[in-house]
Amino acid sequence: MKLKRIAEDFQVEEQISLAANGGEFALYRLTKQSLGTPEAVDAIRQKWNLRQEAVAFAGLKDKHALTTQLVTIHGGPRRNLAQTSLELKYVGQTDRPIHASDITANRFAVVIRDLSASELEAAIKQLSSIAQDGLPNYFDNQRFGSLGESGEFLAKPWCLGDYERAMWLALADPNVHDQRRDLEEKQILRDLWGDWPQCMAKLPQSPAKPIIVHLARNPRDFRRAITLIRQDLRSLWLAAFQSHLWNQVLAALIRQVCRPDQCTTQPIAKSELPFFTSLDPAQRAKLHGTLLPLPSARLHLDASPFKPLYDHVLTAEGMELRQVRVKYPRDSFFSKGDRPATFQPGSFEHDAAADELYAGQQKLTLRFTLPRGAYATILVKQIAGAAADSLADES
Repeated sequence: MKLKRIAEDFQVEEQISLAANGGEFALYRLTKQSLGTPEAVDAIRQKWNLRQEAVAFAGLKDKHALTTQLVTIHGGPRRNLAQTSLELKYVGQTDRPIHASDITANRFAVVIRDLSASELEAAIKQLSSIAQDGLPNYFDNQRFGSLGESGEFLAKPWCLGDYERAMWLALADPNVHDQRRDLEEKQILRDLWGDWPQCMAKLPQSPAKPIIVHLARNPRDFRRAITLIRQDLRSLWLAAFQSHLWNQVLAALIRQVCRPDQCTTQPIAKSELPFFTSLDPAQRAKLHGTLLPLPSARLHLDASPFKPLYDHVLTAEGMELRQVRVKYPRDSFFSKGDRPATFQPGSFEHDAAADELYAGQQKLTLRFTLPRGAYATILVKQIAGAAADSLADES
């Protein structure tokens, strides 16, 4: 089976509650393909010469997909914009910037291609199981685009006060999404780490130059160096680590509730995580009714039945829950809130047809809505198994 052969094979439309009822913020509908949301927003900012903080969006949408979402611009122009790979349509004015909490759902259309008759039958059987049992609400690989080849989450040494290791991961750890120039710069930094004058000489045009200049003047001040990185990037690092910890807690819960023969595994962020099938009513009730809080030092779990799960996960990381916090700088912190252990797709429809791209094979088209924060790629992993690994490609 094949996924994402063309951009139209994975479509996402964001549904929001924010109304265009007048105000200082221009509201736009952004349609894009072959661009991640941050890259699309950067292109808009550059075209219209906007400050970074003027533009807001509610969620990150897939890169290799056809996606539609809403953005706001404080004092933005009341006109449209069209560029290669993106189109921005002016909707109206609103009284505040858009926020993630404005998302009510996301509507998806996903095409799975190159299916044999037996693969199509197995996929449709999985759809029945998903409709009944739901799916584990893992954060999927899109959340972990910042995770480099080392497999280390930058936020972990940051929390533990090892600012040099955090900066090494930020500046020198290769990443599968890096361009050739990025990889070359990171190799130079690995080779010359600590020799900051030489790094300056070798990388005169590097985006990391302000950090390198700072370290050339203050060779051991990695603590201050981390503040020279954009705050939104630092927030992504924290979100990735917190999401990884939450995933591990959910995995521990599933292994506690389900028998081994009810579980398969899928790779997410370099971990093998369990996916359940064929739940009995008691298991279904246990998982569907559970909210798991996002791990952070602000949690108080002494009276929670889930405390052993969190302790187990943090022990495996060589940490305690009280250490899941950022001491410096104060503009960076972990999110607070609960996340459902499972999700179920709404308005779930499917149809099969001959595949126009693969002669003699079938394609399966899925249409469904998901609540805010749930990943369509988790659903596709349950159906497509290992073939779904190619879906996650965005930070």
